[in-house]
Amino acid sequence: MSTASVSGRGIQGEADSGLVERVRERLARSPGALTPHRVAEALRESGRPVGDATVLEVYESLRRDVLGAGPLEPLLREPGVTDVLVNGPDQVFWDRGSGLEPAAVRFPDEAAVRRLAQRLAAAGGRRLDDAAPFVDVRLPDGTRFHAVLAPVAGPGTLLSLRVPSPRVFTLDELAERGMLTAGGLRLLDAVVTARLAFLVSGGTGSGKTTLLAALLARAPAEERLLVVEDAAELRPDHPHLVTLEARPANLEGAGEVPLRALVRQALRMRPDRLVVGEVRGGEVVELLAALNTGHEGGCGTLHANSAADVPTRVEALALAAGLGREAAHSQFASAVQLVLHLGRDADGVRRLQQVAVPVRAPDGLVTMATAYELVDGRLGRRPAATVLEERLG
Repeated sequence: MSTASVSGRGIQGEADSGLVERVRERLARSPGALTPHRVAEALRESGRPVGDATVLEVYESLRRDVLGAGPLEPLLREPGVTDVLVNGPDQVFWDRGSGLEPAAVRFPDEAAVRRLAQRLAAAGGRRLDDAAPFVDVRLPDGTRFHAVLAPVAGPGTLLSLRVPSPRVFTLDELAERGMLTAGGLRLLDAVVTARLAFLVSGGTGSGKTTLLAALLARAPAEERLLVVEDAAELRPDHPHLVTLEARPANLEGAGEVPLRALVRQALRMRPDRLVVGEVRGGEVVELLAALNTGHEGGCGTLHANSAADVPTRVEALALAAGLGREAAHSQFASAVQLVLHLGRDADGVRRLQQVAVPVRAPDGLVTMATAYELVDGRLGRRPAATVLEERLG
């Protein structure tokens, strides 16, 4: 969680929220027990004289929040961290951009992991106990938090925290980091300019949201981007961005606002580009319908193992939503003009590995034809490149 997750609520007198933020940052850099003495040292390091009342006020504010994510807080604050995973009290892993690796953090016991899970769930307004042993929630600072309690989970309570990027990368910066080749960068610029409808596919942590945000930031400033998400993660740097976020049911089981309903609402809000942050349910039907009714440049992300698997994945989601197989393939063939597939290479770097276009077979089913493919660090042309280039004009 970012420093924005610390609040100064309840702080009066000399202390203010900015001072609490600075103290918390200093404490996070040298983990240890939260004591008034350590708070006083951190305040002195901040370079301003403070009294006993301020020390106690800052200490009480931090104690109420229990340093955010407890022993995980230093990991979440590390620059470049994307994920922190806890498998019971003795196994903590983190991803700093090069794949998962063990972290030198341990919990005293299973009870400590469970307490942290329940506290973070409560911070997101959700219940987590034996009657409701799992939760998926966005925390106030934007961190995506998922937990499953033991004994349903093993080897103990499982925590997964997806850390939002503090900034949006540009396509040029993604190219510098190795995600895109020079040719890939030019190709994606052309895709945005031509207002082609596309999906970004890949596995968990492959960089789908990062790439999509960078692409949307390239859209002309006069275009209205309407982003619909299950949990707000897309934050493209664009002057006309509006968002809709789904909402789970409350503790009484009421108040749910599903993603599928929001996609339908978005169509009435004059979007120039309709974006579904992650297509993983019945909303695929509304998205395909929208892209088939004049909404050019629409896009979204989709979990898939390869570009070739995307039609099958769309078919499965559409079938679950009540759309037949033939109709799903027909809608997909007409709506989506290309798929950008991301993957993580052996060196841990996330890269654009494949660009493919849908091709409809005589039986009406859709397969993906590769237009460009990453080989030996270059995005090489494949037979379907001609089809894509025609669509790019």
